[in-house]
Amino acid sequence: MRASPDDPPRDAMAPPLKVIITCAVTGSIHTPSMSPHLPVTPREIADAAVGAAEAGAAIVHLHARDPADGRPTQDPALFREFASEIRRRSNVVLNFTTGGAATMTIDERLRPALELKPEVASLNMGSMNFGLYPMLDRFRTFRHPWEREYLATSDERIFRNTFRDIERILVSCAQNRTRFEIECYDIGHLYTAKHFLDRGVVAPPLFIQSVFGILGGIGPHPDDVMHMRRTADRLFGDDYRWSVLGAGRSQMPIAAMAAAMGGNVRVGLEDSLWLGPGKLAESNAAQVANVRRIVEGLGLAVATPDEARAILELKGGDDVGF
Repeated sequence: MRASPDDPPRDAMAPPLKVIITCAVTGSIHTPSMSPHLPVTPREIADAAVGAAEAGAAIVHLHARDPADGRPTQDPALFREFASEIRRRSNVVLNFTTGGAATMTIDERLRPALELKPEVASLNMGSMNFGLYPMLDRFRTFRHPWEREYLATSDERIFRNTFRDIERILVSCAQNRTRFEIECYDIGHLYTAKHFLDRGVVAPPLFIQSVFGILGGIGPHPDDVMHMRRTADRLFGDDYRWSVLGAGRSQMPIAAMAAAMGGNVRVGLEDSLWLGPGKLAESNAAQVANVRRIVEGLGLAVATPDEARAILELKGGDDVGF
């Protein structure tokens, strides 16, 4: 029977995929003096990750910090400590950074994912300026000597991710069946991801994380969000799943836009210290609960960890090295 012009498109009748919430619990952008709620020790990071999962996060994106002063570190022993604790207490998907911090070498950045074989690892799709120094206008007092210098010298720092670096991480981690959160800070990064997909270096479905509002990358305007989505749709079609993160005050508005457009969302104290204007988020779980209310207010459902595993075709939580 021929469809009526008034009938909805076939795709509109299919149940939508559930929304995957990722929570990035500490990162390497903010320093400990900026918020008393930023997790630093392995126990604090584990507690934050489990709390985020209980609030609705299907994936937790993980960095490590030196317990003594909160400095970013890629020490695999620290990753093993908090990852084992999270896994003991939760079914949440664990995602290890290979970005680490822009001050680190590729060898340093790669070690935790390579040695501990998580289900997911993050991977940045291009070298870029990564400006943190404007935060010195808002934060003037620091407890640890490294913090001020770390921010101030970012005006001459290049976050290195060459084609060779990217391929090395893709190939070495793929041997462990680790899949990737492919972080794209600008339009050209989408084309780089397409390059490696076309060469067969990475396999679909790609988990594309579009990043908005970092100084040196694409901005947080709604037109920027639409441009990223349109470009990714054209390049990848059905071969990808889209997610977004907005830095700072853009976190929740961009999450709301993306969820309304059928995307997935990322929140967490790595990306923003705030819950609202002038109000520090007291936990990662508070941000997850906030974005969950937005998602469900749109009539959408939040994915469980196992549903996220199915959507992203992950290897499963039993096939890891911790």
